[in-house]
Amino acid sequence: DFKLQSCLWRQHLVSTMRAWIEPVVASSQVASAFYDTALLLVVKNYYNQTNATAPSHALEDAQQKAVSNFYIIYNLVLGLSPLVSAYSLSKLGDRLHRKIPICFPLLGYLGSKTLLLLLILLGWPIEVMYGAAALNGLTGGFTTLWAGIMALGSLGSSESRRSLRLIVIELVYGLAGFLGSVASGYLFVGFSDCYQEGSVLVGCSIACYAFCLLYSIFVLTVPKSAASCPTKANSVKEVGSQLPVHTGAAAAGSSQPSERSSSTPVSPSKLTIITLFVAAILYDLAVVGAMNVLPLFLLREPLSWNAVEIGYGNAAGYVIFITSFLGVFVFSKHLRDITMIMIGVASFSAGILIMAFVQWTFLFYIARAVMLFALIPLPTIRSMLSKHVEGSSYGKVFVLLQLSLVTTGVVTSTIYNKIYQNTMNWYSGFCFILSFLIEGIILHKVKHYLKNPLQVTYSL
Repeated sequence: DFKLQSCLWRQHLVSTMRAWIEPVVASSQVASAFYDTALLLVVKNYYNQTNATAPSHALEDAQQKAVSNFYIIYNLVLGLSPLVSAYSLSKLGDRLHRKIPICFPLLGYLGSKTLLLLLILLGWPIEVMYGAAALNGLTGGFTTLWAGIMALGSLGSSESRRSLRLIVIELVYGLAGFLGSVASGYLFVGFSDCYQEGSVLVGCSIACYAFCLLYSIFVLTVPKSAASCPTKANSVKEVGSQLPVHTGAAAAGSSQPSERSSSTPVSPSKLTIITLFVAAILYDLAVVGAMNVLPLFLLREPLSWNAVEIGYGNAAGYVIFITSFLGVFVFSKHLRDITMIMIGVASFSAGILIMAFVQWTFLFYIARAVMLFALIPLPTIRSMLSKHVEGSSYGKVFVLLQLSLVTTGVVTSTIYNKIYQNTMNWYSGFCFILSFLIEGIILHKVKHYLKNPLQVTYSL
């Protein structure tokens, strides 16, 4: 009867909503936005006091180098420490429970952010944050957390809708980051007279992470797989739909021993996985370096932004999540995944070139606007990857990709920070020009690799 149907419908709705990972994504990203702003300004204020005796003309340069050196070590610890635990946690997630690679990192986030709050309240030295970064990483960090989120998102979606599903998660991530970034500057400044600077902001961050952990443990459920695992034959068809015809022909020829007697054939699906890993790493190589020196660029002349302006600047970066979502929503109906990746690479290249010549605030926002599709490549690559592996291996594959990106990011961040230190008095936008040049090379190489995946194996 009607009451029974209504009751069953409500139960189904509640069950569906409990499988949503979006509340964790949104709350954790608001918390991260609060924390990032607080950490940057706490570090800046710490080194301002440390270098207070320096002449005024040398104070800014000393502060920039000190903050840059801090972030070099901090990012190294934060990026490399997940190498110890990330793969093991994701493997446990695949074998035992999908929530393991989500709950463990959130527990680490809580501990590391609490250390920053104690640093502010008790006046501890800034080096304590290296320990906080290690704690964050050893419990999995963002590497494991994001891989776990992507695995849950992939499990609950069909192959035809997976690109859209993953970009929706990225959209929620971006919207939450936008709101958190806008609010962070006001929270930092608004409560600085009543409480120690940054303490309220970090406290709000801790509260958001606590909500994420409790939600993940007691509310979140693992969705059932929306599609069966792809067979080897299906993988060949997927490759044929994403790659040029001659690649599929070469794959078909691999079954003829007379034509390939000199080498062992490699399955098209494995070739595509290698290709996609290389494409993601190359793209991340240029993006991470530029984005890591951007906060230092904003603190320095000619912009010299304060806490509120930095919050708005960070929020502008998160608008890209919205425009990239709209791009995937429209482009996925008419274009192949490969074409969407190339659009994203071109968008970032143009925007970072403009950023290199920013002298006024309005030009910064123009550069950010040009990067409107810069987020498309990585979610699209993850979607393509998920179509070539079994559902039971999502966690391992995604965390391996994330570890590759993090390792690349750590090395790139260190190099870029050193380049920035040596060029900031000569031309502070040099790092952005360097990223533009790298992206130009990548734009050509990724297109070549995606069309000819055999080249990847031979080159490796």
